[in-house]
Amino acid sequence: MELSVVIPCYNESEVLPMLKARLVKVLENIASEWEVILIDDGSKDGTPNCIAAMHREDPRFKAIFFSRNFGHQTAISAGLAHATGEAVAIMDADLQDPPELFKSCLEKLHEGYDVVYAVRRKRKETFVKRICYALFYRVMQALAEMDVPLDTGDFCVMRAHVVRVLTNMPERHVFVRGLRAWAGFRQTGLEYERNARAAGKPKYSFWKLAKLAANGLFGFSILPLRVAIYVGFGGLACSIVAGMFILAWRIFGFRFMGHRAVELPGWTAAVGGMLFLAAIQFLILGFMGEYIGRIYTEVKQRPRWVIRETLGLRATEASELHASL
Repeated sequence: MELSVVIPCYNESEVLPMLKARLVKVLENIASEWEVILIDDGSKDGTPNCIAAMHREDPRFKAIFFSRNFGHQTAISAGLAHATGEAVAIMDADLQDPPELFKSCLEKLHEGYDVVYAVRRKRKETFVKRICYALFYRVMQALAEMDVPLDTGDFCVMRAHVVRVLTNMPERHVFVRGLRAWAGFRQTGLEYERNARAAGKPKYSFWKLAKLAANGLFGFSILPLRVAIYVGFGGLACSIVAGMFILAWRIFGFRFMGHRAVELPGWTAAVGGMLFLAAIQFLILGFMGEYIGRIYTEVKQRPRWVIRETLGLRATEASELHASL
């Protein structure tokens, strides 16, 4: 197989006919043998029926049906585990990422690169979303222990040996673009203008985006834990300065915010110190909780996904739990 295209789907029945038409037009011109693996992530609309119809009409469109919704990143992981192409592409079903870019990506692979990722030069989304995305990627790059390219998503084309590295990572809190960067190899980016969704409504709510961002930040950096040390020293320094000020306020008797220290014996120091230290403690506990929660999830070693049914695919060692019905 020359090229596999992995596409996670969740309630995408409105856009799937357009997706198929554009994919066939593109793939017929760039690959002699290709497959499209559509992963239904527990859709509640007509997406499963649409995917099944696409497979009946063209067996090169293959399918994985999850037993429930396991999440966008998990769906991508399942598709990668079943991909058999010498090159494997990842894209979303909403056509915000243009499949026409695959040709340029494959040309870069032929130049010797192992991973070609798409860099979003411009996004046709709300101003608030654009600001949040830009801020996240810059914070991620600053905190991560490896270089994560700015303004990149999951849209990419990779060689098969890179895909094997990704599928051998048993993590439950998956952040595909982070794992891709961590894997290394020769990587390069291609700029493109990200389009608006072709049809339907966005499936990533604010909380899902926040969860994805947390997986990226806490999955590839221990800096938040180190922040506890910095915050501790900062809190100690502030406490010393505050103590010296309160002592001077008491000795010299000058007015501060309209009062002398003798008029408020012990109140300012006690309340201010308690609130300050409590805030630091809760901040540190929050960071620790995020990491401990991820450890808890990992050590249970549950399957990352459960497959209800497949179309056109064979079970693989990396296919997790396949429940035949």
